Amino acid sequence: MSRDPKRIPSMVKNRRLVEKRRRQIIRGACDLFVRKGFHKTTTREIARECGLSIGTMYEYIQSKEDVLYLVCEYIHSELEKRLKKALAEAGTGREGLTRAIAQHFKVMEEMSDYVLLIYQETKSLPREAMSYVLRKEEEITSFFEEILKRGIADGTLILDPSTVKLMAHNIMVLGQMWTFRRWALNGDYSLEEYTRCQTALLLDRMQPSEHGREMT
Repeated sequence: MSRDPKRIPSMVKNRRLVEKRRRQIIRGACDLFVRKGFHKTTTREIARECGLSIGTMYEYIQSKEDVLYLVCEYIHSELEKRLKKALAEAGTGREGLTRAIAQHFKVMEEMSDYVLLIYQETKSLPREAMSYVLRKEEEITSFFEEILKRGIADGTLILDPSTVKLMAHNIMVLGQMWTFRRWALNGDYSLEEYTRCQTALLLDRMQPSEHGREMT
């Protein structure tokens, strides 16, 4: 069974304090991982960066692999929260997709260092934790599948049902592209411009027939 972040052992029982300290550890550790690399960073350096003693830090985590795992969970939980909000709001599937794309891209911007770190270092996670992280990626992708299906059902998106999963993965990758290729893109596009252009390109491929285009 894949680990849940709540089950990473902690000697501290105060749930709010655990969340606060782990968020503090995540921030400090990520700064170090980005500067030095995951493997060259020691747990003692992480503790010092976070303003904690090594003993205190070990009350909240057991290893630096736990930190990497918690970073993965932090990104996924934030994105999941925003996509659920986009799904819950009233409107057509097309409107929901537009909102969800904007939220996805915004999270990729806000957490770009974390996202880069995860894609570089996920291989360092234990197999059980890696399986959990990959499963969370699939769950996030499924939000876009659900929105696309809603648009197909209400007629605001025209898309072959057999390509829904592929389109959902395409949207995920376009958001990640802002993180991975921003060095080449941000001289020509702001995040808002990038979001507007990519959304327009996606929606153009799923234009209802009354707008003069139908994807078969």
